[in-house]
Amino acid sequence: MLRSTLYVALALGCGALFGCAQNPGSSATQANTVETGTMSGEVGDPRNRARIHTELASAYYERGNMGVSLEELRIAIAADQNYAPAYNVLGLVHMELRENAVAQQHFERGLRLAPNDPDLNNNYGWFLCQTGREEQSIAFFLAALKNPLYSTPARSYVNAGLCSMKGNKERDAIDYFERALRNSPDNLQALMNLASIQYKRGQMETARGLVVRFNKLVEPSAESLWLALRIERKLGDKAAENTMAAQLRRRFPGSPEYENLLKGKFE
Repeated sequence: MLRSTLYVALALGCGALFGCAQNPGSSATQANTVETGTMSGEVGDPRNRARIHTELASAYYERGNMGVSLEELRIAIAADQNYAPAYNVLGLVHMELRENAVAQQHFERGLRLAPNDPDLNNNYGWFLCQTGREEQSIAFFLAALKNPLYSTPARSYVNAGLCSMKGNKERDAIDYFERALRNSPDNLQALMNLASIQYKRGQMETARGLVVRFNKLVEPSAESLWLALRIERKLGDKAAENTMAAQLRRRFPGSPEYENLLKGKFE
């Protein structure tokens, strides 16, 4: 899947758990489709053929098989050239292949066909953010959020936060991450990115609460332990700092974070 270069987004990753881009359809159904090559429904209907092959393409995209995904999308478009979700996946595939001009054409074609589609708006916003147009991207995340049927609004709030950070709009980023957490209190990307910002701003108690929540939800990462250690250091809690240092040494002895600890590079 796509990878973000922003703050801790790389460590958390994009896609199935948090995703920067939104893949249409049910992952479980798509996975079964790849294994069996079959789906339910009336195959003879052009729109249904387009849907079936787009869902197959989406599954192959998630598995990193871009060539087969493109072939499925070619069949989908041949069946129904006005099926917007196919252009959504085409945009994602060409974005992954770093064919940005082609990706943009497909995203824009999809949005002309379905201007209110939240997944298309979210994905095009992420594409703009990743190609140096952070300010433009926000409008598309907000357009996705206007759709009352959007099933994963926290995703677009997180993306808006990440892109605001990339555009050096820290106050906006805080607002978007807080909105993501109001919508999805256990969103890991929002927790860690917001904790990082609050640490930078000197809001140590707030940052501590966020990273503690993160470390309770999942196995701590090198990044989350390192942030927690530095927070406790700033707060003067030596026992807690030593606990984090011991965990970092035990779990991630080869990590850059542990190397920074050994060198005393806390900032």
